[in-house]
Amino acid sequence: MEELDLLDWKRRVGELYAAVRAAPDPAEGWAQWCEVRRLLFREHAQSPVPPDERAGFRGPHVFDYDPTWRLLADVEPAPVEHLELPSSDGETMTFRRFGKARAGEITLDLYWLEGYGGGVFVPFRDGTSGDATYGAGRYILDTVKGADLGAAGGRLILDFNFAYQPSCSYDPRWTCPLAPAANRLEVEVRAGERLTAE
Repeated sequence: MEELDLLDWKRRVGELYAAVRAAPDPAEGWAQWCEVRRLLFREHAQSPVPPDERAGFRGPHVFDYDPTWRLLADVEPAPVEHLELPSSDGETMTFRRFGKARAGEITLDLYWLEGYGGGVFVPFRDGTSGDATYGAGRYILDTVKGADLGAAGGRLILDFNFAYQPSCSYDPRWTCPLAPAANRLEVEVRAGERLTAE
């Protein structure tokens, strides 16, 4: 049943991120993240890759791990704003901005999904979007899907080595919220998932 397949996918992703948070070394956690995701994308019924392409799929492709892109962000309150973020199907999804994460020159708005159960959602675009990475942006946190890197010393972990492209970048049958203008970074984030192997 599709619903149980989706439940299993979410469970496995949640377990994977729990293992990443528990890893003594972030680079080791990242290596496990890459390996498990490759397996899920090739073999799982809820893979975003079209079924007829899975057997030969060699991704997700990633930049090499770069420890300089592991950031600890201070979370600051921001004026609450209810937004209809655009989605890949031309519709919108309702989110509420509740704060900002700041780490050096990087500032990202933090969103809360207004649907049942909610969840923290942090999409972004950067200087690689539309070139080396998906044009509509990538995600760094999406707790509805289990993508949660946790916190350290009271600061939010924003490790861009774990940035990933939304499911709709693999197959338009998926509907994905897209990164808003507020989360457009001027720098090139050459970390995390990319469109192709180098």
